[in-house]
Amino acid sequence: MIKSSLIHSSHKNKQSGFTLLEVLITLVILAIGLLGLAGLQAVGLQQNHSAYMRSQATQAAYSIMDRMRANPVEMAAIGNKYLTSPKDANVQAGCTAGGCDETQMAENDLFEWNEALNSSLPNLAVPVDLGNITVNGSIYTITINWDDNRDGAINNADPNFQVRFQP
Repeated sequence: MIKSSLIHSSHKNKQSGFTLLEVLITLVILAIGLLGLAGLQAVGLQQNHSAYMRSQATQAAYSIMDRMRANPVEMAAIGNKYLTSPKDANVQAGCTAGGCDETQMAENDLFEWNEALNSSLPNLAVPVDLGNITVNGSIYTITINWDDNRDGAINNADPNFQVRFQP
């Protein structure tokens, strides 16, 4: 009779150890799952931010496109300021409030556009030209670049947004 109680007692010890092992395996699987979920959340936030930046670039491109269409005299001029003027040109103070000619308006438009781009899109520490306007025949192309991966350089690894239009 004593032998059967010893066998029964040792059998209980093996069962409790096996249960502890199951709990540890469950915790490891749960931890791996939670790490995967955190990784998915981080990637989702990054992609959401990239989509937001693309929408900002889209809005900025259509803004300058509307400004250019509102100034048809300058767009038709030889030496079109939208194509040749630096975006940090000295803008006549109060040009929009006090009135200005088409050339001054184009310079003002480019200045304000560049300021808006540098304030709304991630860029380098020093403000740079994030937008570029070119023309081929009668088709204008607006290209906007930004430092999406935030590696400190705007390069081929970063996305860009392009829109083409005819006046």
